[in-house]
Amino acid sequence: MNEQSQQVFFYGLFMDPEVLLSMGVEPPQGQPVSLADYALHIGQRATLAPANGERVYGMLYRLSASDLERLYGAPGLEDYHPELVQVVTEPGNIINAHCYNLPTIPGPDEGNPAYRAQLKATFHKLGLPDIIGAD
Repeated sequence: MNEQSQQVFFYGLFMDPEVLLSMGVEPPQGQPVSLADYALHIGQRATLAPANGERVYGMLYRLSASDLERLYGAPGLEDYHPELVQVVTEPGNIINAHCYNLPTIPGPDEGNPAYRAQLKATFHKLGLPDIIGAD
């Protein structure tokens, strides 16, 4: 059986192929991309919200439905839902992709310093611009 796959934009810890492997997902070669007019918000986990003029960086992977179920069926991730977005590659190509997002933006009292630090390290490891800023 040949399972259909889809392009998925990751902007949180799932950008890291080592994290995907630790979740039982064998990641194909990823591609750095960006998403215009969205901003990254970090509470207990990361999420995106529309924001004119802002840009979020991440990785694009082609994954199967069963891989995505494995990732977003994990405890604490059930509230993420897919949205269709258009990401841009380094040469400027536009690609339709799914992006898993939370339905609400975290409040200012929902910080997670350990997650924030790990995400900053992931951006650095992957050579992506650090869009998180200071704590």
